[in-house]
Amino acid sequence: SRLSDSTPCRMHATALRASSARKTPKRVDVKALVAIPVLIVVLVLDLITKAVAVATLAPSGFSNPVFGNWFRFALVYNPGAAFGLHLGDYSRWIFMALTCGAIVILWRLYQHTAQDDLRKVLAVSLVAAGALGNVIDRIRSDLGVVDFIDIGFGTHRWPTFNVADMAVSGGAFLLALVLWGEEKRESAAAAESAAAAELT
Repeated sequence: SRLSDSTPCRMHATALRASSARKTPKRVDVKALVAIPVLIVVLVLDLITKAVAVATLAPSGFSNPVFGNWFRFALVYNPGAAFGLHLGDYSRWIFMALTCGAIVILWRLYQHTAQDDLRKVLAVSLVAAGALGNVIDRIRSDLGVVDFIDIGFGTHRWPTFNVADMAVSGGAFLLALVLWGEEKRESAAAAESAAAAELT
């Protein structure tokens, strides 16, 4: 009958589709291969160095020269933002909320980043990892973020910072370069389109 004749055909077609699905390689998420290791390395390094700083540099406020007076370790609890930015008694909660908002924005930027745009992925991952490292400090302690790297000459010193701050600063600088490059390419493409339109 027609039904019995068509049944083996349908089974064969199903088997072919299943075999094809098994043979089709899964698409590699290149962005995740960059972002996840960066997040893990920066977070672990930040948490470990902060723990070591708290254990070995207490009490806070005392400087420990490493390379002369220009590079020192000094334990400081910063209730404000990166590099000592302070907004009063509510700095902890204000910067915690701002950081959470920034992480959401960074996640959306990551989602809209192309798989082959690895420089932007690296930049976003560095900023996000640094932001997470410092917000963890704000959540677990009302003393503030643990800073311990002190550089400068004599009384002219940069605000004390940590590994997370370096990740945020480096990532933000790289992201600015990437976005500037994108803007230049878009402007050049728009100029070429305008020129082509004038010729037609």
